[in-house]
Amino acid sequence: MKREVWLDFLRVTACFLVMVVHSTEPFYLGGDGALILTPTDAFWVAVFEAVSRCCVPVFLVASAYLQFPLHYSTGEFFRRRAVRILVPMLIWTVVYALAWGDPIQNFKGLLLNFNYAAGHLWFVYMLVGVYLIMPLLSPWAEKVSCRELEIYLGIWLVTTLFPFVREAAGGEAPLIQAADGLPALALFPLWGEASWNAYGLFYYVSGFFGYLLLGLYLRRFVENKRWVKLSGCTLFLLGLAAIFEGLLRRFSATSDVFPLSGPLGTAVAWETPISFCGLPVVMTTVGLILLFRSYPYTRTESSFFYRKCILPLSKAGYGMYLMHMLVLASVSAALRNQWGLGTDGTLGVWTTPVQILLTALITFVIVGALAVVLQRIPKVGKWIMG
Repeated sequence: MKREVWLDFLRVTACFLVMVVHSTEPFYLGGDGALILTPTDAFWVAVFEAVSRCCVPVFLVASAYLQFPLHYSTGEFFRRRAVRILVPMLIWTVVYALAWGDPIQNFKGLLLNFNYAAGHLWFVYMLVGVYLIMPLLSPWAEKVSCRELEIYLGIWLVTTLFPFVREAAGGEAPLIQAADGLPALALFPLWGEASWNAYGLFYYVSGFFGYLLLGLYLRRFVENKRWVKLSGCTLFLLGLAAIFEGLLRRFSATSDVFPLSGPLGTAVAWETPISFCGLPVVMTTVGLILLFRSYPYTRTESSFFYRKCILPLSKAGYGMYLMHMLVLASVSAALRNQWGLGTDGTLGVWTTPVQILLTALITFVIVGALAVVLQRIPKVGKWIMG
């Protein structure tokens, strides 16, 4: 299969955006759960979350673009995915369990879920779940027409409005306390859902399932024409505006007096506009993908920058995702301690954005170099980095 150069650039960009997301989180998560110190911090949180939140869906669409429908037998597909995805995840899960928190309690919890100290590992569980349905849908994907696929994508796009429908219908939804102690908003039931049934009308055609179809649609039915770049730019900017406005509106609804603070459930409510399966993030995801796909990569594949920088980082991207929080947490804490916080920090109103960008950049450089080196270790590199 010919290498898709644009996907390598896209994956490297998504890796950096993941680090931007996690560099931004300390500026609205803190105290009892939710904490924004100043109006300036609220503005920068909205800016960086708007730009970067599409990172996770981008990874999923890129994977579906290359893997769906399956190119080989189901058994071979799962064998390859186990080596590439599961083994590295298990290794780094053990590392996080030993590095952060109480190892004994961490290992007990791993029987039921990922270690919450390494919360970014939720992505791997979701990804494996999507992989489980790929063999079931592959025969249909081989034969599906453009019109049929657009119908299912249309249904899925309707479901991306559900976070906002639930919010509007449920008002101030009460918080529920799960067995793990983490709060979550009680969801307003929609179309067949009830306290005894979570599997409503749209359950099986909602969520990350749609990104699987989107990857297939973009590869098979979207040609790289002039209108693609314009459409990508428009969608990305509209998505940015929707996320930015939605976050600022929710921050202001909490209180007009800073610092804004509350339990973790407050932060959960704030994050509605940046739901990975909400329409604003879908718009930024599709927009970014179309922009990268429409760029003319003539002679790029033979360039020094691509061969020595972008390609190695793209191949090591999964390993970078797995390990980056070990570095990012230390870098973020060091910069916050050195420069201070909010408008009282060393750089005044620029303290927060510079800290976010510098944390992400330093982490990206360190983790990228480590991941590339580790991946190249003979025999064991692929088991550690994927």
